[in-house]
Amino acid sequence: MSNTELLPVLESEAEPCCPPLDERPLTAEEAERTARMFKALGDPVRLRLFSAVASHRNGEACVCDISDVGVSQPTVSHHLKKLKEAGLLSSERRGTWVYYRVEPAVLAAMGAILTKAASV
Repeated sequence: MSNTELLPVLESEAEPCCPPLDERPLTAEEAERTARMFKALGDPVRLRLFSAVASHRNGEACVCDISDVGVSQPTVSHHLKKLKEAGLLSSERRGTWVYYRVEPAVLAAMGAILTKAASV
């Protein structure tokens, strides 16, 4: 018998960051929010952590599975906090471990910005 338990998929409450760049000019608030997200991904350690979560099964990973990025555990925690503050990740504590999830609505909006801008 297995101790594996299927967990429910949680709906994202994150709001998309902004409209595609060719739709209309960004408001000041949209530009601030979008810049925060791209700035958070501008650090190589954060980008590796974000990629580790995004590529993990179901877009969710335990911090214990993604912390091997060449920096200390407190530094990993700092970078994960920055990704959460930028709205790119959310987290949930389960027992002693914290699980991180990619925020799909925000990721889709960022992808739309880049895809539309690239196709022009």
